[in-house]
Amino acid sequence: MMAKETVDMLDNMPRGTIVIEDLEVGMTRTLTKVVTDRDIELFAEVSTDRNPVHLDDDYAQDTIFEGRIAHGMLTAGLISAVIGEQLPGHGTVYLGQSLKFMAPVRPGDLVTAEVEVLEIDYSKRRVKLATHCRVGDTVVVKGEANVLAPSGKFD
Repeated sequence: MMAKETVDMLDNMPRGTIVIEDLEVGMTRTLTKVVTDRDIELFAEVSTDRNPVHLDDDYAQDTIFEGRIAHGMLTAGLISAVIGEQLPGHGTVYLGQSLKFMAPVRPGDLVTAEVEVLEIDYSKRRVKLATHCRVGDTVVVKGEANVLAPSGKFD
């Protein structure tokens, strides 16, 4: 298996900004990350969501998941990272996000978050994005986001 640092960099695209004037329907960007025990612990601390299904092996073993799982919103946060860092990137304002959780993410899973431009309203700087995360071929989270994209024009 590759080192974590290598895996984290595997599919990650350059960070920065794609201004509204340069966006096109069909553009995609991805981020790949291994979800670690530390990630789960830190998310529990920051969010104050200490549900034992995320933190306690013995408890989680007796649930429908038969083991610990990552917080769904931790996984969804990878979508936010793609939007805020890559597509459209820095300066993007989130207006809304729908999410459907399809399958669990477990500690050690390699998650790929992908964002694709579906619609663009150039005059209002509004962009509709398809969003999903997968582990291997399994989609674990899917949804749509609406954002206000940064502009390269100075009025």
